[in-house]
Amino acid sequence: MYSSSLADAPAVREPLHAPVAHLIRGGVIEGIHYGSVVVLGADGEVDFQLGDIEAAFYPRSALKPVQAVAMARAGLPLDGDLLSLTAASHSGEEHHLAGTRRILELAGVTEDDLRNVPDLPYDPVVRDAWVRDGRLPSRLAQNCSGKHAAMLYTCKLNGWPLENYLDPAHPLQTAIAEIVEDLTGQHIAQVTVDGCGAPLFAVSLHGLARAAARITTAAPGTPEARVADAMREHAEMASGSGRDVAALMRAVPGLLAKDGFEGVQVAALPDGRAIAVKIADGADRARIPVAAAALARAGVAPEALAEFAGEPLLGGGRPVGSVRPVRALDPLTRPSHTHV
Repeated sequence: MYSSSLADAPAVREPLHAPVAHLIRGGVIEGIHYGSVVVLGADGEVDFQLGDIEAAFYPRSALKPVQAVAMARAGLPLDGDLLSLTAASHSGEEHHLAGTRRILELAGVTEDDLRNVPDLPYDPVVRDAWVRDGRLPSRLAQNCSGKHAAMLYTCKLNGWPLENYLDPAHPLQTAIAEIVEDLTGQHIAQVTVDGCGAPLFAVSLHGLARAAARITTAAPGTPEARVADAMREHAEMASGSGRDVAALMRAVPGLLAKDGFEGVQVAALPDGRAIAVKIADGADRARIPVAAAALARAGVAPEALAEFAGEPLLGGGRPVGSVRPVRALDPLTRPSHTHV
């Protein structure tokens, strides 16, 4: 069942995280975010690492592009905006809801067949409007509904049962697990349940970066390339209109990027350069500044990343500080590399 070329599962242990970002107020370090960072070169080798890139961890929604590849390999015929939505942690905007309905219609199923957890839209503005209108939490509005609709569609196409499609022993989930191992290059360390109810697989941060690189360097027309093209061309469908991960893909040509709860970010360029970030305390405010610094380490032009330096820290309504990557990660402390 398993390829002999796969590396052993990463160790389940307390990760040896290191400081990756400082919260600086008025020139004083007020707080420290710990975490881990890995940067892969185009040759697949580790160019930079900080913290613990080999311990088992849960990538959360940063694994969705891999899950989408698995479904595409299993015959899911979606492309473009609907394939991007398959890999999305969407904001709950109307185009996300409409896209999910389209996938359900193609599958010949309804919202009642979804098994994700009912929720309000993820985007705060959209969520506030939803509540003002008196709308209740729904499975359609929950940020993983596109993935779940695509899972149902994949099951229908393969003649697999629908009612238990989230069971780790279900044919869909075993197929996804095999592709997770294939693309990360390692055995899965642990299986649990993600927030939406789907199986969640523990791999290493190194393995997550490797998977992203495998997806962006795949030959045109392959399931991997289809997913990468869809997410890059329809970045707002994979996230949301005001989301930083969509802005990051627009700012850096050819970049594939996906975020995940608990401070996870993965990104890869078409030549295989890739980064993966885990913020230990799950703080979202450190995720993008650290990821931007890692991308600069990978050779992305700093001017393309200027808007991702992080939101200013306010005092009395005016900027008095910011979250900054630690000196070991900050590309301004090293010689310049080739830029894209």
